[in-house]
Amino acid sequence: MSARVLQINVSPGGVPKRAVASAFVGRGGLEGDAVNHPKIHGGPERAVCLFSLDLVQALQAEGHPVFPGSTGENLTVAGLDWSALAPDAVLAVGGAVRLQLTTRVEPCRTIADSFADGGFKRIQPKRVPDETRWYARVLAEGTVRPGDEIRVES
Repeated sequence: MSARVLQINVSPGGVPKRAVASAFVGRGGLEGDAVNHPKIHGGPERAVCLFSLDLVQALQAEGHPVFPGSTGENLTVAGLDWSALAPDAVLAVGGAVRLQLTTRVEPCRTIADSFADGGFKRIQPKRVPDETRWYARVLAEGTVRPGDEIRVES
């Protein structure tokens, strides 16, 4: 199975982020998306947040009430080998968008409702580096849609 965008998620701030049919991805992030704490989230080095559907499903199997968009990710992706990702990897998304991974995302209390007993640290990078979200900078802008292929370029 090739890697694909499963869902595109935006919100006026906070979580959960809700699914949209498509979104323009600019240098500052997804059109129609906002963050409540810009000193912590957003900005050019944290323009897009990504999370794996495989990890969402594994968390659900553990009893967590997580779902695509509930942890604040902009792109929920399927079929990407999460353990093979590293900072500076470039992802080509659809026909135009190129994202460069910058850092794993440190979870905060805002996403506690996605975890049994509020255990949001379950996806903390220093505890489980291959089971957390990623931030990315935007190298090339464009529109993304569910079903768009994702290719790791480097």
